Amino acid sequence: MKIVCNNKKAFHEYHIDKTMEAGIVLNGPEVKSLRAGRANLKDGYAAVKNGELYLYNMHISPYAFCTHSAADPLRVRKLLLHRQEIRKLIGKLNEKGVALIPLKLYFIDNGKAKVELGLARGKKLYDKREALKEQQSTREMQRMLRHKE
Repeated sequence: MKIVCNNKKAFHEYHIDKTMEAGIVLNGPEVKSLRAGRANLKDGYAAVKNGELYLYNMHISPYAFCTHSAADPLRVRKLLLHRQEIRKLIGKLNEKGVALIPLKLYFIDNGKAKVELGLARGKKLYDKREALKEQQSTREMQRMLRHKE
């Protein structure tokens, strides 16, 4: 598995309840650009439209060596999930404060691009502060253990 990009900010901004893997519909130059690691998930989100799942605001830089005109880097991309999974997501997304956020973009062994999506609830400011304090304390503990040895 080759990871193209991670959405590091998602874990800081949201509580991730459940994750799932979805395929993504891309054109040729976009795949080449992804293989070069030129993508950004930072502001991306997924939404259901007409019974299908779409990914919005995911930026894939245009491929430099493309011979024809490149597509819009922020175009809406269709996500591939089974109909039953989409129905379950519709029920969960109708709850207040729940969003579907892309967490990771990667290629699996057979060369297909996949997106890891997370059902997310927004964190409050005090939750973010608490998480930062916890991270700092674990880092300090690790340092102390390393220096003792």
